[in-house]
Amino acid sequence: MSLKNVRLEVMQFLEKDVESLIQKYLIPIDSIWQPTDFLPNSESDTFFEEVREIRELSKELPYDFWVVLVGDMITEEALPTYESWLMDVEGVGQVERNGWSKWVRHWTGEENRHGDVLNKYLYLSGRVNMREIEKTTQYLIADGFDIGTDRDPYKNFVYTSFQELATYISHNRVAKIAKKSGNKQLGKMCQIISGDEMRHHHAYSEFVERIFKVDPNQMMMAFHDMMKLKITMPAHFLRESGNKISSAFEEFSNTAQRIGVYTSTDYVDILDKLIKRWEIDKITGLNDEAEKARDYLMNLPARMYRLSDRIKIPQNSFQFKWVEPAVSK
Repeated sequence: MSLKNVRLEVMQFLEKDVESLIQKYLIPIDSIWQPTDFLPNSESDTFFEEVREIRELSKELPYDFWVVLVGDMITEEALPTYESWLMDVEGVGQVERNGWSKWVRHWTGEENRHGDVLNKYLYLSGRVNMREIEKTTQYLIADGFDIGTDRDPYKNFVYTSFQELATYISHNRVAKIAKKSGNKQLGKMCQIISGDEMRHHHAYSEFVERIFKVDPNQMMMAFHDMMKLKITMPAHFLRESGNKISSAFEEFSNTAQRIGVYTSTDYVDILDKLIKRWEIDKITGLNDEAEKARDYLMNLPARMYRLSDRIKIPQNSFQFKWVEPAVSK
């Protein structure tokens, strides 16, 4: 049987448990927070006063912070790319609407709130050039991405396990910076977004755990292949208007590292956490190829920590079109 058919068979075998996993990891729509819970109520007489407060508090946050918040928002707003990608994964029944496609749709519904609330907050803040941001967002969706997972569910679940934890770290650190500056509402907003990301991380990590139990050799190979390839950030094609694909991502990444929101060390920390979460060292019944893959994975964090210590981040802020020079601090 081909690897593709084996993966499809495993996905069909695990599908019986997806409904319970939805109940475990996703929150009913009528119970979960909505963007308006964190934004001024446009029906209220105090609406303009609340907007003025947002604009005043926004003045206290530095230029690099706004670059990172914008980049995080744009990444969230490219959700159509992520949903369409996951809907095409082997075993996800987009037409027959099986359990896996239900998961993807419900997960997408939760994720959609993140870009929505951040977009509206940025618009009200008065600190950013929304038209340039909107063009970058449209470019990112139009350009798509190439994360090296193909339609392989094993690789895609490794990717989402990693990426959801990375977004948790980023939003959580942004929340701390906002709170430290006195912007408690923005801090609370970003913190609750990070909570969603952590729940989703645990969900995708459990998907991988379940696959390890029924197909340990090929799950190990998929984990190995993804880490050897390196996890590509979903916004790696980020660009501003008038520029080429990927032209903005490196500078955005440098900015996030400079203010400690997401660093190369965080990347290795996530890898280390996944190795421990999935108990890679304890998995039995592996063939020779999978054993070699396990050895590679077990030794990888130490090697990558040494490399991350040598990375030098530029200290000068790149001038993005998203945030006007006149408001930089």
